[in-house]
Amino acid sequence: MKRVALITGLSGQDGSYLTEFLLDRDYEVHGLVPYGRREFCDRRAELHYGDLTDGSHLTSLLTRIAPDEVYNLAAQSHVRVSFDLPVYTADVTGLGALRVLEAIRQHRESTGREPRFYQASSSEMFGNAPSPQDETTPFGPRSPYACAKVFAYWQTVNYREAYKLFAVNGILFNHESPRRGEHFVTRKITRAAARIKLGLQDRLVLGNLDARRDWGFAGDYVEAMWLMLQHEEPDDFVIATGETHSVRDFLEQVFGYLDLDYNNHVETDPRFCRPTEIDALCGDASKARRILNWEPRVSFSELARLMTEHDLEIARSDCDGVATESSQ
Repeated sequence: MKRVALITGLSGQDGSYLTEFLLDRDYEVHGLVPYGRREFCDRRAELHYGDLTDGSHLTSLLTRIAPDEVYNLAAQSHVRVSFDLPVYTADVTGLGALRVLEAIRQHRESTGREPRFYQASSSEMFGNAPSPQDETTPFGPRSPYACAKVFAYWQTVNYREAYKLFAVNGILFNHESPRRGEHFVTRKITRAAARIKLGLQDRLVLGNLDARRDWGFAGDYVEAMWLMLQHEEPDDFVIATGETHSVRDFLEQVFGYLDLDYNNHVETDPRFCRPTEIDALCGDASKARRILNWEPRVSFSELARLMTEHDLEIARSDCDGVATESSQ
C-alpha cells in the first residue's frame, strides 16, 4: 500500500524537489498551495488550495487525506520582506506551523492515526552565533522571519514532548537551485549575469556583498527531510555543507563562468541591506552524517554553474522573443 504525504508549500523550491523525491519512492503526494501557484507543481501530485492561516481547513484536509507524513515547508520565507511584513510573517511562518501541529494532534484524537511531522526550520534562527552552528548552538534571531521560525521550532519540540507526536525540526542552512525565487540573492545574481552576458541588461544592484553563507543544493536537502521522518526516534538535525562563502564569492563564480568581471556590472545600495545583518552562517551537520547517513553531493561551484546554465537558457529565450518582435 502506498504511503501518503502532505506537503505544505508544494509549489515552492523545496516542495517541488521533495514532491519528485517522494513520487520516485512510490508515495501518493498531496500539496497545500496558494490559489494560482502551479509553477513547479508536479502533475502527479494532488493539489489542495489554501494556506496556513486557516486551521479548520488543515484539520479537514488531514481527515480527507489521512497522510503518513506531513512536511511543513510553507512560509513567508524572504528575510528582507519580513521587516516590511512582520505581522503577516509571524502569522504564516510562526502560527502557521502551530496550526499544523494542532491539526495533527486533533486528527490523532479523532481517528487514532498519527502522521509524522517535519518542520522546516532555518539557520537564520542562529543569528550571529559563532560558527560553526550545530544543534546545541543558542538561537539569536535577527529578523521577524527568524523570530517566527524560532517560535515554530519550539512549538514543534513542545508538541513532541507534551503530546508524544513524532515531530522533528530540520534546521536547514541556505539551499539554492534553478527553482529558487528570483527575489533571493543567488537567483538575482544568476539571472542578471545571464541577461548581462546576452546584452539584455547592463547592471545589477545588491546589498551586502560580504555576508557569508553556507550554500547547498535544495535537491540534496530534501533527502535529509525524508530521512528524518524514517528515523526510529524523532529528533532535530542541522543540514549544511560545512563550507561558507560570501556573496562576492558567488558573484565571482557566476560571472567568471560567463567570462565576465562582476566589478564592471554590480553596484551596491544600502536600501537592499537588512536593518540587522547576519555576518556569517556555517553549519555543522556531523549529527546528520552520523545518524542519518546524509551527505551533500553538489558542491558550491557546481551549484553556481547549474543555476547559471539554467538562467542562461531563459535569457536566450528572452533574446529570441525580442528578435521575433523586432522583425514583425
